[in-house]
Amino acid sequence: MEENPVNQPDKPARSGFVSIIGKPNVGKSTLMNVLVGESLSIVTSKAQTTRHRIMGILSGELDGTPYQLVYSDTPGILKSSYKLHESMMTFVKGSLEDADVILFVTEPGEKPETHDALPLLKRTQAPIILVMNKMDVSNQEEIARKLEEWKNVIEPVHAVVISALHSHNVDSLMRYIVDLLPEHPFYFPDDELTDKPERFFASEIIREKIFLIYRQEVPYSSEVVIQEFKDRDDLLVIMADILVERESQKGIIIGDKGSMLKKLGIQARQSLESFFGKKVFLETRVKVDPDWRNNELRLKQLGYKE
Repeated sequence: MEENPVNQPDKPARSGFVSIIGKPNVGKSTLMNVLVGESLSIVTSKAQTTRHRIMGILSGELDGTPYQLVYSDTPGILKSSYKLHESMMTFVKGSLEDADVILFVTEPGEKPETHDALPLLKRTQAPIILVMNKMDVSNQEEIARKLEEWKNVIEPVHAVVISALHSHNVDSLMRYIVDLLPEHPFYFPDDELTDKPERFFASEIIREKIFLIYRQEVPYSSEVVIQEFKDRDDLLVIMADILVERESQKGIIIGDKGSMLKKLGIQARQSLESFFGKKVFLETRVKVDPDWRNNELRLKQLGYKE
């Protein structure tokens, strides 16, 4: 993505970094996509789909005050089973260190006293907004009880009940966020949406289809590496390698006579064309990279370690 000069507003602005954290599958990615107005993060019903720290940038004006929110959608907080998970948790901790505001996303079924996020939240100095998501799957009495439990544990500056899926009460959340931001010039050009390059989103779109099409361990054992990304006037040419850990997983990805890989390619190409707004030629290959989730060097090559 080309660097553009930051066009600053002609009056004092509020700008800052907003970290969205919580357990896997509570709706963090859905919330960021709704707030930014673009599909920047993978959204599926399966947990642990977000692996990187993805920034979404929203610039606008509220009650006459220009603002720029730099959202971080982070991996769900989990106990580490692989070195990959350790790297994912490093992204979470990094986003908390940078944060001006923290959106802690939970849902009615979670228990405050045993939540893995508590040690992280207790160490942060940033104001916390408690976001109770999935209001449509519980009743008001249960939600009110859970809100009180959470308020006693983390002492948020605000508590908001929303449905990210249906965009309900997100406007109220926005106002709370903007009010908490420090006065600061914009960090990014006002027309920029993310800090990630286009190649990153190409790999994420293909990886999203893997999560949607395949079952059990295969999506979690796979990674997508963009080997070629050529943007021509009338066509985007993308060549991608799909990494898996075992030969049996390679067979599952490819399917009988290539049927599953063909299905993956068709669905991925359609979403890529929608995202980039032009025709896409997509070629995919499946490669076995044994135990890549525990390989320090490989994780560094894949962008999970500095």
